[in-house]
Amino acid sequence: QVQLVESGGGLVQPGGSLRLSCAASARIVNFDYMYWYRQAPGKQREWVATISNIGITVYADSVKGRFTISRDNDKNMMYLQMNSLKPEDTAVYSCKAGALSWGQGTQVTVSS
Repeated sequence: QVQLVESGGGLVQPGGSLRLSCAASARIVNFDYMYWYRQAPGKQREWVATISNIGITVYADSVKGRFTISRDNDKNMMYLQMNSLKPEDTAVYSCKAGALSWGQGTQVTVSS
């Protein structure tokens, strides 16, 4: 099972941007699909975006047009570029590889 570590979270003002990274301990080329999820305080975990091994992407309606998921199979990294951030984007963001491997998450807070 691959180990995943997220980074790049923090405090940002509404309208700002952040880039999250997900570093894998093993080759991610073996994972057909990788994902970003988020969990806001008091809410259930929510799917954010998916990327396939060949770069096909799918987004939740709530982030479509603002977030971009990407992966670098050579570096065993996945990314989430988040633009035009809103207070409702505040959550712990976690990456997932395949069906079983989760990172511990990174906090994103959008507030003025």
